[in-house]
Amino acid sequence: MKILISITGSSGAVYAVDFLKKSTSDKYLILSKWGKALLRDEMKMTEKDLQPFIKRQFSNDDLSAPPASGTNRFDANIILPCSSSTLGKIASGIGDTLITRAAQVALKERLPLFLCLRETPLSTLALEQAARLSAMGAFIMPVSPALYYVPQTVEEYVGSFTGKLLDVIGECRQKGWRSEELE
Repeated sequence: MKILISITGSSGAVYAVDFLKKSTSDKYLILSKWGKALLRDEMKMTEKDLQPFIKRQFSNDDLSAPPASGTNRFDANIILPCSSSTLGKIASGIGDTLITRAAQVALKERLPLFLCLRETPLSTLALEQAARLSAMGAFIMPVSPALYYVPQTVEEYVGSFTGKLLDVIGECRQKGWRSEELE
């Protein structure tokens, strides 16, 4: 699989880092200005620390980069975490950064777009924008880890969400709730 993953400034860098480490696909990264700040503040990391887990990184300011064109297909475009500002721009058709332009490309080409919202509570406006994007085919995945596995560590808690995301994009199947009853 070829995955485009973007990190924006909504809290939750730990989920993006966990996803990058666990995904076995070819991953292409875009970091917003605030995504870089988030990575530094929450994880004490820089974009250089992510290089071992990605194939290539693109500048969010470069609207001539390959992800800005529908001729360069990705199997999934994931924004993790996705800020409400990024959600709003995408829902309004604004493609002023590579992150928002690549999302517009995914929508127009009918390619899988996953918006992993981390903010809470969500305003009525953000909920309306999420519903609009869902109707257009985007997957709205609020970062909401499963607790029925009874996670014992922060890593297990974080991994319950990233595992679900890996499952939904089709990279690997996760053990389901009470799945032993199906065997």
